[in-house]
Amino acid sequence: MSSGAAASERTPAALTIAGSDSGGGAGIQADLKALAALGVHGTAAITAITAQNTLGVTAIHAIPPTIVLAQVRAVLDDIRIDAVKVGMLGDVAVIDAVAQALAELPDGVPVVVDPVMVAESGARLLESGAERALVERIVSRASVLTPNVPEALALVGRIGDRQELDEDGALALAEEVLALGAGAVLLTGGHRREATDVLVSRGGLRETIGGPRHRDGAAHGSGCTHSALLAGALARGADLPSAARTARELSGEAVGRGLRDIGAGAGPVDVIDLQARRREAHHAVDRLS
Repeated sequence: MSSGAAASERTPAALTIAGSDSGGGAGIQADLKALAALGVHGTAAITAITAQNTLGVTAIHAIPPTIVLAQVRAVLDDIRIDAVKVGMLGDVAVIDAVAQALAELPDGVPVVVDPVMVAESGARLLESGAERALVERIVSRASVLTPNVPEALALVGRIGDRQELDEDGALALAEEVLALGAGAVLLTGGHRREATDVLVSRGGLRETIGGPRHRDGAAHGSGCTHSALLAGALARGADLPSAARTARELSGEAVGRGLRDIGAGAGPVDVIDLQARRREAHHAVDRLS
């Protein structure tokens, strides 16, 4: 592609429908950083405001469903959206509003659903009893569902199951989740001994996506970042297997660069490489001083 063609290329845009993390590590904040890392313009509809830091969640304020829907409609009325990521929904009323919003999307827009139920700190982010509404009203609209192992087990009613999954077991669990109605399932590997993602689809796709486990990294916001990277890659026109490999690689690197010096708890992932950006800013200041 010539430089002129590259300059005139339309900027891809994605919409994230999720909760806000006041500590900046997860939720909307993580999503927008992940989209920017892929050169995608991020737009947002906030479903809940959480009082949150690296140690945990201390309060949650749900956004009225009419405002959630109004945010989505405002974006869609003006901006061409190439992909949607859905994260924290909180309660049945917001689930209903987001289901309506997804029904109003233009045909063909991929929808990535991260079935957020519990924060990394252990705080519950989906009201007890709302899982059925999530499955019935949101999962069936997902182009790709991106649960971790505990979320996948909860979705299929195996909440107390804590067995270690080998590759065959992970594939079987992903297929079980797929039967709930999504177009595809990307079962993330962060809660398995081998940090391997598993991708299955209604078209018969079955793929494992491996990568290193960064045990010395920081992982707060890793699930949000992974699903937002997947949406961003889809917004850029990647096919699903390529987008899944991109999400695995870049989210792993973000954990490896995780900001262990931020907060007293699990530090946030770093998907935009803040250290490199600090170096660039330092050089720019030197040039201009």
